[in-house]
Amino acid sequence: MSRATPEERRRSAPPLDAAALERLALRYVERFATTRGRLSAYLNRKIRERGWEGEPPDPAALAERLAELGYIDDRAFGEAKAGAMLRRGLGRRRVAGALRAAGIGPEDAAAIAPSVAAGALAAALAFARRRRIGPFAADIADRALREKQITAMIRAGHDMDIARKIVKMVPGEGLEVLE
Repeated sequence: MSRATPEERRRSAPPLDAAALERLALRYVERFATTRGRLSAYLNRKIRERGWEGEPPDPAALAERLAELGYIDDRAFGEAKAGAMLRRGLGRRRVAGALRAAGIGPEDAAAIAPSVAAGALAAALAFARRRRIGPFAADIADRALREKQITAMIRAGHDMDIARKIVKMVPGEGLEVLE
């Protein structure tokens, strides 16, 4: 039985060529929802790890070709990611940062922005409910606790004005005040 470490197994793997790189890319998009940027980063990492044989590779062109074939859809990925983050209670700024980090282009991010803005209040309320802030709290918070709650909402990506409104609400108060 071989006791090779992962590093030793990687060193023993043959260098990649164009066909192997395409197989890696297809396997990756088969297993994971991804963007062109993430796929390119993954392929570049694999090239660094295993080396390369043949003509210089172009992972970005391979990712673009897979997007043209419909295996990768940056906008659909961004919409799904934004929706999941909003349901978890994260705000507009956090969603925008996550989309940039995922490699979503500015045109796709701009197309997703209106739905994110429309869900901002619901996301802030979901965050407040989860953290028991404002109308979802058991007791009225003192000033120090309110400041901590506001900063938590801002770190979660919510706007200052909506954070203040939610934190100032009396526990059990109607939510129609926000609309």
